[in-house]
Amino acid sequence: MVKYAILATVTAKPGKEEAVEQFLTSALALAQQEEQTVSWYALKMDASTFGVFDTFNDEEGREAHLNGKIAAALMEHAGELL
Repeated sequence: MVKYAILATVTAKPGKEEAVEQFLTSALALAQQEEQTVSWYALKMDASTFGVFDTFNDEEGREAHLNGKIAAALMEHAGELL
């Protein structure tokens, strides 16, 4: 049973909306490689606000995702994009 989830929202810097959307689109392939991630969704809420919703069966899967490639890439580019 899926018991854990993450809902994160981010706001793109002015002029970086398309780059954030492209980043999230490209992150899907990484999420699909994560064995412990049950589902992963990227959302566009308005012109500059985006969200990600992920689900996991347990805390171990959640932690693996938070310490994985998507989070690392987001943190690497956060200052530029968000």
